[in-house]
Amino acid sequence: MKFRLTATVAASALLLGLAPAAFADSAPAPAAVQAQQGIVVPPLGFARRVLPNGLEVYSARDANTANVTVQVWYKVGSKDDPAGRSGFAHLFEHLMFKATKNLPSESFDRLTEDVGGGNNAFTADDVTAYHETIPANHLQRLLFAEADRMGSLVVDEPTFVSERDVVKEEYRQRILASPYGRLFGLFVPETIYKDSPYRRPGIGSIEELEASSLDDVRRFHATYYRPDNAYLIVAGNFDQAQLDRWVDQYFTPLKNPTTAIPANNVVEPEPTGPKTVTYYAPNVPLPTAVIAWPAVKYADADRPALEVLDGILSTGESSRLYRSLVYDKQIATSIGSQPDFAQQAGNLSAYSIMADGHTAEEGVTALNEEIAKLRDQPVTAAELSEAQNELVANALRGRETVEGRAQTLGFSLINTGSAAAADQEVASIQAVTIADVQRVARKYLTPQRQSTILYLASDAANPPSVARTNVDAPVKVADLAPAGAPVTLLPEGQRAALPQPGPDVAPSTPAVADFRLANGLRVLVAPTSGVPLVSARLNISAGTASDPTGKAGVATLTSALLTQGTKTKSAPEIATQIEQLGAVIGASAGADFSSVYANSPANAFGQTVALMADLVKNPAFDGEELERQQAQTLDGLRVSLSQPGPVAGLAAARITYGAAPYGAPGSGTIQSVPTITPADVAAFHAARYRPANATLVFSGDITPADARALAQQAFGDWRGAGATPAAVANPAGAALPPRIVVINQPGAGQAAVAVAARSVSRTDADYFPLTLGNTLLGGGFSSRLNQEIRIKGGLSYGARSSLGVRANAGLFTASAQTKNESAVQVADLLLSEVGKLGTTRATEAELATRRATLIGGFSDSLETVDGLGSLVAGLAQYDLPMTDLAAYAGRVRAVTPEQVEAAFANHLPINRASLVIVGDGSLFLDALRAKHPNVEVINIDDLNLNSATLK
Repeated sequence: MKFRLTATVAASALLLGLAPAAFADSAPAPAAVQAQQGIVVPPLGFARRVLPNGLEVYSARDANTANVTVQVWYKVGSKDDPAGRSGFAHLFEHLMFKATKNLPSESFDRLTEDVGGGNNAFTADDVTAYHETIPANHLQRLLFAEADRMGSLVVDEPTFVSERDVVKEEYRQRILASPYGRLFGLFVPETIYKDSPYRRPGIGSIEELEASSLDDVRRFHATYYRPDNAYLIVAGNFDQAQLDRWVDQYFTPLKNPTTAIPANNVVEPEPTGPKTVTYYAPNVPLPTAVIAWPAVKYADADRPALEVLDGILSTGESSRLYRSLVYDKQIATSIGSQPDFAQQAGNLSAYSIMADGHTAEEGVTALNEEIAKLRDQPVTAAELSEAQNELVANALRGRETVEGRAQTLGFSLINTGSAAAADQEVASIQAVTIADVQRVARKYLTPQRQSTILYLASDAANPPSVARTNVDAPVKVADLAPAGAPVTLLPEGQRAALPQPGPDVAPSTPAVADFRLANGLRVLVAPTSGVPLVSARLNISAGTASDPTGKAGVATLTSALLTQGTKTKSAPEIATQIEQLGAVIGASAGADFSSVYANSPANAFGQTVALMADLVKNPAFDGEELERQQAQTLDGLRVSLSQPGPVAGLAAARITYGAAPYGAPGSGTIQSVPTITPADVAAFHAARYRPANATLVFSGDITPADARALAQQAFGDWRGAGATPAAVANPAGAALPPRIVVINQPGAGQAAVAVAARSVSRTDADYFPLTLGNTLLGGGFSSRLNQEIRIKGGLSYGARSSLGVRANAGLFTASAQTKNESAVQVADLLLSEVGKLGTTRATEAELATRRATLIGGFSDSLETVDGLGSLVAGLAQYDLPMTDLAAYAGRVRAVTPEQVEAAFANHLPINRASLVIVGDGSLFLDALRAKHPNVEVINIDDLNLNSATLK
C-alpha cells in the first residue's frame, strides 16, 4: 500500500507512531493566487539497448555528479507468490543480498556502504527492484556483482532460516507492533480485491513463511531471476562506450532457463454490490474508517484523472478531506487517500483516523459525503490547478538525483512497459480537465462498488480479527522451474576476480556566500546547477529546551501554528497558496533550534519566500487554531504511547536528563499540551523569533545576488522588540546515575530495547572520532549492531545507533525491536557492542570503510537542494565556519583508531549507560531480573513523562 502524506500535523505521525511535527504543504479556500505557470520538468534522457538474451539496458550520463546508480528491476512481485507461500517474493529479496559463486555473503554491503555508497531493495505487487548508488569509480564492480547474483546466487539452509527469521521480525514490527499495521497491511487489500493476487499481503504471514522450503527458494530464483525478465538501469557519471563494454562482458553470457515464466494475469471482476466489514485489533488507540473502490491499472487512460482527483481529495491542508473532517468538523485527527495503481488492477481508498471521542461510523458518513460531492458537482478550476501543480512539482523533485531519475524510469517500465510513458506523465496530468475528474468519480467511486471498513479496538466481546491465509493464487509451487544443481561459493582461488575501482570522482562543494542584512539576519547562499528547484531554511536559535517550565510543547506548537494563520491570511488561504505554487512550506522545533523551511520550483520561489516571511513575521496565533493543533497533537501522542519504539525514545530522554530541559518531551505530554495558551506561544515567538537570533539559508538554482535581493525584500523589515533572551543555561543538567527500566506493555507486538547515555555537543573536540565510531557501531546495514542482531542472529529487522549531538550534551542511543521473548538477548548484545568501542581498538580496515560511509552520505546530501541547505544550516546553527563544508571529508579521514577508542572510553563508557525495554514484561522480566536485579518496572498506564522518575 502507498501512503499519501497529508498536511495535517499528525497525519504521517499517526500512521508511523511518531509524535506529530508541524508541516503544511498545501489547503479549497476563499482567496486564490495566480496558479504557477511554466514549471519545466526535464526529460529523463535514457538510451535503450537490448542484449541478445533479452535483458533491456537503459543508461543516462550525468557529469554533474560524482555518483552512479545501478538498478535491476525484476518483473516479479508479491502477485507472483505461489499459493501457500505469500510473502515469498519479499523473502527472496532478502536472500539476494547473500553469497554468489564469486562473492561471499554480505558482499553487496562491502561494495556499496564500505566505499561510501548505499544499497537497498523493495518488493511491490509487480516488481522486486535492487538499487545501489555508489561513487562513480566503482561502477564496474557493481555491474560484475549484479550479474553474478542474477546468474549464480548461493542460498543454503542456514542463510535461508536466518533471513526468514528477519522477515518475521519485520512482520512483527510493521504489522503487529504498529496500531494500524494490520489495517493497511492486511485487511484493506483483502477486502478490496476478490480474485486478484493483490489481495494477499506482500509481507505474507508467519505461517506461510514457515511453510516455505529451501528448494522452493531455489526454484523461485530459477523461474524469475533471468535476463529476459529484468531491466538494468544505470545513471550517473560514466563513459557510455565503457559502460556498454562492461554490460556486454558481464550480462551477455547469462542464459535464460528453458521453462516459461508462469502465467499470471488475473482479471479482477466488477463488484457485485457494496460490502461493509468490521475488523478488530489490539492496541488501536483511535478508531478508523476506510472506504475503497477497485479502480484501474496504472496504464489505463483514466489513471491520470484519478491521480488528480486523489490530490483534490486528500493532498495537503487545502484538500477536501482535511478541510471537512480535520479542520471544520474536527472529527478526525488524520485523513488521507491511497491511490494504488498496478500492472493488472488498481484501487483508490480514503481513510479517516478519528479524533478522540469520535466514532468510525462518523468517519464513514463524512467520507461518503465528500465522495458524493465529487460525483455530483464539478471541482473548481482552482482545485484542479492546485492538484496539477503539486503533482508536477513532485515530478520535478523526483528527478533531482540520478537515483530518483532511474527509479522514475523503472516504475514506468514495470507498469507500462514503456520508457516514454515516464516523460509523458507530466503532460497527461496537465491534460486532465474538470470534466475528467467528475467523470472518473461517477464511473469508479460509486456506492455499489464500494467497500467500507471499520477498524476498532478489540476487547473481550470482540477478539482480534484474523487475516485470511491459504488464499489461492495463480502461480503454484509446481509451476516453478526446477532448481537445478545448488550453487556454492567457490574456493577463494577459483573465484572470478572482482574488478578494481577506477580513479576517484571527487564530490565538489559550492562556495557559500555569507552576509547580513541591516536588521542582523545572517544570510547564507549555496548555489547549484541542475534541476530548477530552490530551498530556503530559516533557523531560529531556540527550540524545545526553551519551553517554559511545566509547558512542554510550546516551541513545537509555536512552529506548528506558523502555517495556521497570519494577520491577513487564514489557515486555508495559506494552504491553498502553498499548493498553487507547487511548494512545500513547513516548520518544526528541535531541542535547540526551530526551523521554517520552503522548497519550490525556481520560477515560483520569489512568491514562496514572500509567503514564508509573512508566516514568520505575522503569525496570528488564533485560539481556535491552537485548539485544533492541541487536539491533533494529543491524538498523535496517544498513538505514540501505544507503541514500544516511541515510548522507549521518550523514556530514554527522561532517564538520561531527568528534570533538565532536554528531558521533557519536545512534543509535550498529555498533561502539558492542554495547558498551553495563545499567550504562551505568542510570548515564545516574540522573544525567540527575531532576526538577530536567526539564520536564513538559500540553496539550489539561485545566485547570491538574487538571494540578497530576495532576502532584503522578504525579511528586511523584520524587527525584534526588546533584548534577545539569553540561551537556556545547561539544558542537559547534571549527569545522572544509570537506570535499568522496563515499561510493561501487556500484549505488545514486539519489545523495543534501547541503550541510552549522555553524549556530547556538536562542537566537542571528539565529535568526529565519536561520529566515526558510531557509524561503525550502528550506522548502516553492515554496522556491528546490525551484523550481530540481524544478520547473525535474525533477532530484529534492524539495529542502529545515534550519537544524538545537541548544543549541550546530546543523547546517545543504540536500539532495536525484537520479539518479546528475545528482549534480554538483544539487550545483552547492545550493551556488549557499545562497551567494546571504549575498551577494544577498532582496526584501521574497519574504520576505512566507515570513513567512506560518512563521506558518501555527505556526498549524497550535496545532490539535493534540501540536503545541501541542511548541511549549511547545520554548520551555522553551531557557529562553525563555512569552510568546514569543504573540509568535511578531510576531517573524517584524519580520525585514527586510537582517537575512536579514547573518545568512547571518555564520553560513552558502558557503566554510564541506561537500559530501557518497552514490551510485554511477562515474556522477559524473569530473565532480565536474573541479570539485573535492580530493574525498575513501570506499567504503561502508570508512565508519567512529566516526571524525571517516569512515575
